[in-house]
Amino acid sequence: MGDEIILLDFWPSMFGMRVRLALAEKGLKYEYKEEDLRNKSPLLLEMNPVHKQIPVLIHNGKPICESLIIVQYIDEVWHDKSPLLPSDPYQRAQARFWADYVDKKLYGLGRKVWSTKGEEQETAKKEFIECLKLLEGELGEKPYFGGEKIGFVDVALVTFSCWFYAYESCGNFSIEAECPKLIAWTKRCKEKESVSSSLEDPHKVHGFVMGMRKRFDHTRPMALSHK
Repeated sequence: MGDEIILLDFWPSMFGMRVRLALAEKGLKYEYKEEDLRNKSPLLLEMNPVHKQIPVLIHNGKPICESLIIVQYIDEVWHDKSPLLPSDPYQRAQARFWADYVDKKLYGLGRKVWSTKGEEQETAKKEFIECLKLLEGELGEKPYFGGEKIGFVDVALVTFSCWFYAYESCGNFSIEAECPKLIAWTKRCKEKESVSSSLEDPHKVHGFVMGMRKRFDHTRPMALSHK
């Protein structure tokens, strides 16, 4: 009997897209269940009772939560197919460090870019660009963060590129002008079928973000997800 894989997700989530990408890289088939984060399903609340958030991977009835943990789990269980983490312990630690950096810095700063105005937005925009430049420096001259092929940090970061257009539109700046090598890297990643098939259309994400922005001043915005 084959593995039963179910993914509880919400389409614009960069964290959910990570899991979709990891599954695609491994060539794994799964059942996708879209969640309404304003009306969470009993299954989501049962499978992630602690955070009550997406994404959740359910593998043969057992839940795994938090996107980076899920991606590592996928890599360990199906280690014989397109490994994402390096075999060298030091390189593995470095990959985990940079993926953790993306989660701790990029998501919060990006959220501030689209959800704030004035001086607060300008500060967030500056810090967001600095964050991307640091990542660009880590990429260096390599084709991918994983070296010659897509790896753990690539999976962690490339899903944010779906949100770049929304960040640029709200913040009135150009990521490509600031970080050309990073944008070249995103384009290189998207040439892979596993990546392009897992990422959402930036214009569709932009429309979603504009809808949240309109609601922002009137109601507490919906928490997209947390990792």
